[in-house]
Amino acid sequence: MTTRQPDSPDPGPRPLDRRSPLPLWAQLSADLRRRMEAGAFAQEFPAEHRLTSEYEVSRHTVREALRTLRADGLVIAERGRASRLDTRRIQQPLGSLYSLFRELEGQGVEQRSEVLRLERTVDGTVAGQLGLVPDAPLIVLERLRLADGEPLAHDTAYLPAEIAEPLLSAGFGHTSLYGELSRRCGVKVTGGRERIQPFLPDIRQAWLLGLADREAAFAIERLGRAGERPVEWRETVVRGDRFAFVAEWSDASGAVALAPRAAAPSSVAFPSA
Repeated sequence: MTTRQPDSPDPGPRPLDRRSPLPLWAQLSADLRRRMEAGAFAQEFPAEHRLTSEYEVSRHTVREALRTLRADGLVIAERGRASRLDTRRIQQPLGSLYSLFRELEGQGVEQRSEVLRLERTVDGTVAGQLGLVPDAPLIVLERLRLADGEPLAHDTAYLPAEIAEPLLSAGFGHTSLYGELSRRCGVKVTGGRERIQPFLPDIRQAWLLGLADREAAFAIERLGRAGERPVEWRETVVRGDRFAFVAEWSDASGAVALAPRAAAPSSVAFPSA
């Protein structure tokens, strides 16, 4: 067992009880939380092999404990990088019109994007969401959104080409889609609807976001409107370990409509701004 250093905030590991009905991974997860609350691991989170040695358990037990810590947003784990504590989780209000760019900047988070695609395209399914004919030309903007240099969201937005053509000359490395849409196209998004649900990213999305194998995320589908006209269909995959949705309510609040999982995205209504 590793002993505590004199000036270290880490109280050190506690022995696990192999006679307890509580699984070893759950005991390990609880003890790691205790050590975190005492101020341990601020500089570096221990690697798997160190934890297996400290607690005298298998690597499978360690990985299961770390999985629960990641699911609760306490630890960030990425391919090719050491695990670390998640010291900042992005909060997003529900039931309001928002720009992820403005939200990140407002929370003091450095925001930038890697543009993966910005071009004209045709997509009959998306055109239907926007109330257009199937072969209507669209502008697609696909970005990897980064917060403090770390992947946060994979974001793909579609807009009618007839209003969004000027966006093809815009730079989206450090600016918002809504800001450019207003400045270049004279179109302001004033409201819309969203659907949010748990989601298992595909191989490409997991690689872009730095997620572990089979790690879940949030999927967000948004229909943005300018007045009554649909002008944006957006599909976003957000890391669940770095993102939290927050809602405020009172006894005077209107109820949010709920719908079965298989219902169309537009069946879940969120109050527009």
